[in-house]
Amino acid sequence: MAKRKPKPENFSPRIENRRARHDYHIVDKLEVGIKLLGTEIKSIRNSQVSLAEGYATIDNRSGELLLLNVDIAQYKQAGVNQHAPRRPRLLLAHKREIKQLEGRLTAKGTTLVPLAIYFVRGRAKLLLGVGEGKKQHDKRQDLKTKDAKRDMQRAMTRRRI
Repeated sequence: MAKRKPKPENFSPRIENRRARHDYHIVDKLEVGIKLLGTEIKSIRNSQVSLAEGYATIDNRSGELLLLNVDIAQYKQAGVNQHAPRRPRLLLAHKREIKQLEGRLTAKGTTLVPLAIYFVRGRAKLLLGVGEGKKQHDKRQDLKTKDAKRDMQRAMTRRRI
């Protein structure tokens, strides 16, 4: 019997939240699992996710980590068995990790921001970042440094030729 070819590592999509790095200084990162429905997994595999307005919070009553305002589009082939696109989703993390995050969120201007959704061994994972809000002048400065680096890189490639 012929052996199966292994799937390439980059077969699964990785959905990035580029806006988070623009709006926040990312201080710390944490990889957590997500409790999802079947139609949500299929939508994520089709890259039908918007992380732009999303954030995470710790529920005071139950002590659970929740993901809010993340839009996972409905899966068209599911028919009537659809999920709500912006429903709160439970994030799976150890209690000690949640306690550490809770301690970091006490400072003013910090929030939990979803940075990326990707798959590890078939399971959806979310990369959470503890973000401190940037001021407008910080954003401008970051854009200036990014443009300067890009210009230097262009100049270096022209010199080689």
